[in-house]
Amino acid sequence: IKIYSLRMDCKVTSRFAHTVITSKIVNRANESREATFEVELPKTAFITNFSMSIDGKVYPGIIKEKASAQKEYDTAVSHGQSAGLVKITGRKMEQFHVSVSIAAASKVTFELTYEELLKRQLGKFELLIKVRPKQLVEHFQIDVHIFEPQGISFLETDSTFMTNELTEALTKVQNETKAHILFKPTVDQQKINPELAETLLNGDFVVRYDVKRGATAGDIQIVNGYFVHYFAPHEMPVFPKNVIFVIDRSGSMAGRKIEQTRDALLKILQDLRPEDHFSFITFNSKVVQWKSSLLQATAENVASAAGFVQTLSASGGTDINRALLTAVSVLDKAKRLPERSVSMIILLTDGQPTSGESNVGVIQENIQKAVNGKYALFCLGFGFDVSYKFLEKMALSNGGIARRIYENADAALQLQGFYQEVATPILMQIEMQYPENAIEGLTKNNFKLFFEGSEIIVSGKINKELDLLPVEIKAQSHASDLTLKEEANVKEKEQVFQNQSYIFGNFIERLWAYLTIQQLLEKSISAQEEDQKTLEVQALELSLRYSFVTPLTSMVVTKPAGQQQTELANKPTEAG
Repeated sequence: IKIYSLRMDCKVTSRFAHTVITSKIVNRANESREATFEVELPKTAFITNFSMSIDGKVYPGIIKEKASAQKEYDTAVSHGQSAGLVKITGRKMEQFHVSVSIAAASKVTFELTYEELLKRQLGKFELLIKVRPKQLVEHFQIDVHIFEPQGISFLETDSTFMTNELTEALTKVQNETKAHILFKPTVDQQKINPELAETLLNGDFVVRYDVKRGATAGDIQIVNGYFVHYFAPHEMPVFPKNVIFVIDRSGSMAGRKIEQTRDALLKILQDLRPEDHFSFITFNSKVVQWKSSLLQATAENVASAAGFVQTLSASGGTDINRALLTAVSVLDKAKRLPERSVSMIILLTDGQPTSGESNVGVIQENIQKAVNGKYALFCLGFGFDVSYKFLEKMALSNGGIARRIYENADAALQLQGFYQEVATPILMQIEMQYPENAIEGLTKNNFKLFFEGSEIIVSGKINKELDLLPVEIKAQSHASDLTLKEEANVKEKEQVFQNQSYIFGNFIERLWAYLTIQQLLEKSISAQEEDQKTLEVQALELSLRYSFVTPLTSMVVTKPAGQQQTELANKPTEAG
């Protein structure tokens, strides 16, 4: 079985990435053989299309509601379950895997398409392409086109498998608003050494970039009546933070995990700004406060905290409820905090609540009542024994996010990296306002916090003939209350994309649908049961209309007669 062609074509238009992976395989044996198509794609992406064509006959994947697809599938395969075609394979990726039996001398072409909105983190966008052909491929290429009307401010490629020879196969062409990256190694360049037919191509191929930002009120782009508004202010004064670290020191944290936690906290202490206030609460079945109140991050207090962190050891149970309630009460009682400041609680735990209140529903309610919208709660789940669903719901209900920390050598770096993302809040209470009577289907347009290096994205549909689309942003900065205004000339904005040959015409509409589905799914995590249904119905309707494989839909893949005929591609989620 020979892969004679493998192409990864990726078009990024204004952060929205559309990737098509095409693999062409021939069976050189004189009997039928199994041909396999295995692709890793980002967890944040949605598959939108898949097809196999065998000797000219096309077998398309069809996207249906998950429940009905499962029912059909169960009927077809009454004698046992297969595991489905998609599974999570690590931190950022999931794997799509399908095999089909093809006759001697037959050819098969597999084609998979997925889309995602690139998310700005720590000042850059990242496009990650996994490369693992497992054999030498005669026609191999990665072709990336980026078009950013705001202008590209920097661009870099990075790869885990590059050698000097392979670098010669990489070309980058860039002008003000466009970039083209082509990686096209010959068979000889792919070899580990000339004698062996083994491939070097195994790992990540990454493109990172950022865009230029001129206008204060962000940048608006419009195509076919849909708009997207990007807002990422920079060089603004940073809010002082009041942060309480709530650290699990139950028995399961013993050994490497508590060591890595200590390492990360020591580094994070060094990153606190002098005007920040901070404290630690550690917990097992008992809850211990390092100090009874928040301290300012003076050199002296930071040194004293470092001493405390070095003594952290782990044993006993897990009383998450009391630890978090204690943190809230420390913030409630805090005196002499800077008037304009951001208060947050960062919880790190590796397990289920076992001491004190152990019913997760009750804990969620208690915490939400206590926090009452005043503080942001970030939940970091260490490893795979945590109930990620519980942490995610708690974080999203209290203005924060959840993140999994993987039990690897770099866990301390993961913790620090997370802290860096939330270390520099520069705006609070951001409201993005648009003319009410002219916009429908508006995505989330108010945000509690904005951190330096990230980006706010709002999208919607313009339902009237407008010449100008006015926008107004209200927010609090450390210095003052801001009002930013901007007017977008609809005709001019539409013009920008019209002469770009390689852009799929409705890309902002698809971006809007992608963002809306992501937000509906996120909202349903922390919603009451009856609201959950409504949100899921809306997300399902959009997933089907725009053909996205989301946690609510399945792709049914049908194979030629005589093989296990149908298989399902479902979207796995972090909460499992």
